[in-house]
Amino acid sequence: MSEFDPSSPESPSSTDELGDPETSPNLPATTLAAHAAPHLQDELDVRSLGRHTTREILRLSWPVMLAQGAVTFAGIIDRAMVGRLGDGAGGAATPLAAVGLASQFFFLVQSSLFAIGLACVALMARAIGARTPRQAQLAFSASIQVAVAFSLLLSVVIALISRAALELLGAEPPVVEAAIPYLNYVLASSVLLAVSLVIESALRANKDMRTPMWIAAIVMAAKLGLNWLLIFGNWGLPRLELVGAGLATALSQALALVLLVAAIVNQRRDSPLALTWRDITRINSRSVEVIRIAIPGIAERLVMNLAMISYIWVLSRHYGTIAVAAYTVGIPLLAFSWIPGTAYAQAAATMIGQCLGARDPDQATRIGWHSARLAIVTAIVLGLAFGYLRYPLARLLTNDADVIAALGPFMLVLALAQPLLQLQFALGGAHRGAGDTLSPLIAAMIGNWIFRLPLAFGLGVFLHADIIWIWCALIFDHLARSIYLTISFKRGKWKERLD
Repeated sequence: MSEFDPSSPESPSSTDELGDPETSPNLPATTLAAHAAPHLQDELDVRSLGRHTTREILRLSWPVMLAQGAVTFAGIIDRAMVGRLGDGAGGAATPLAAVGLASQFFFLVQSSLFAIGLACVALMARAIGARTPRQAQLAFSASIQVAVAFSLLLSVVIALISRAALELLGAEPPVVEAAIPYLNYVLASSVLLAVSLVIESALRANKDMRTPMWIAAIVMAAKLGLNWLLIFGNWGLPRLELVGAGLATALSQALALVLLVAAIVNQRRDSPLALTWRDITRINSRSVEVIRIAIPGIAERLVMNLAMISYIWVLSRHYGTIAVAAYTVGIPLLAFSWIPGTAYAQAAATMIGQCLGARDPDQATRIGWHSARLAIVTAIVLGLAFGYLRYPLARLLTNDADVIAALGPFMLVLALAQPLLQLQFALGGAHRGAGDTLSPLIAAMIGNWIFRLPLAFGLGVFLHADIIWIWCALIFDHLARSIYLTISFKRGKWKERLD
């Protein structure tokens, strides 16, 4: 079945007839519940939004901002704990670089799961908007099936090639030895993450952000407590350093899954979130739809991740471990300023999906432009603040003077790129909410492979330019993506993706 028709729900039996960076990932456990959606008892009445569109976006966004704020804060504390490992000048660079490189490989798994989650949101939101809950249930169960299969496949492949890949990237032997056990622990928890992210996506499609927001707070507290115990060996436990960070990630992801399952287990049978074991285990025709929508999203993430790995290769080979460590620390620091843009994107994705399900494409268009304007205004304010405070913020994450000195120029460039980045987030979310995952893929390919990487290779490998010019390649990447997504959204072909 190549098209989704919300007017003709499947009815296998009589009982079934029911009427989201540039984000280098945080330490993986801190991504749990990062994409939660707000809780509203009543369905969104898209026809009554009118001039209240901005207010509705803000109402849907604030729980996401709180949840992601907690997630990002936990990620920064994670980095700060890792940044306290090692002795002497530059000693923290090895564990920080190990985490940065290992996280890039885990991001291949994580990003595929995000793409499947976005497919889940697109299909479920349209079904909910069309008032066909059985279709939403089928999309939910199919997304779980696809996510588990992808996570198992990718985790096994990455575990087998990780050492050779790290060495190919030019990682120094101490960095490789520190990264491998940490990566193995987070890969081992990928199936837990797969189911968790799909449940969060289903909650978002149903406009329930508050439940995952509270779960995020609990999981983040548990993660940081386990870090404190296992990384540094407090309360008589052995000092495990990065192995402890990986183990804390796996344990906290297990806790997140238990809490998320508990949140949906008692749903009414006519709820879009109501699943039976039979729904999850039987062959589901919606799996093809999930894969069809997810594949461009997975390809987008792979394109971006391979580009980031290639970018890190330039940093590692030509600028050293300190530069990789600065990249590893700088991204989560600036992630606080990205939170509003990603929150607006998630609110827009849910609202646009439901508007299209209710056959109101004009209101869907207004929602997309409103979210873009909100993202840009917020980005300017936060970008200025983070650019001005870049060195004090860097000192919060590490006491290594060399890493701090390398962080300043990188954070300044990312602060300058904020409006472009936030616009890209907002319009990317608008496309994905409509089920158009192809346009963000094309934008990512243009930005990364026509601008970022050629500039980084030309300036770093051939001209041996100062590292500030390597950082500036990021601006051209995000500028290209923003221009493409703006043109694509204005053309409006995304309105027809699932019709």
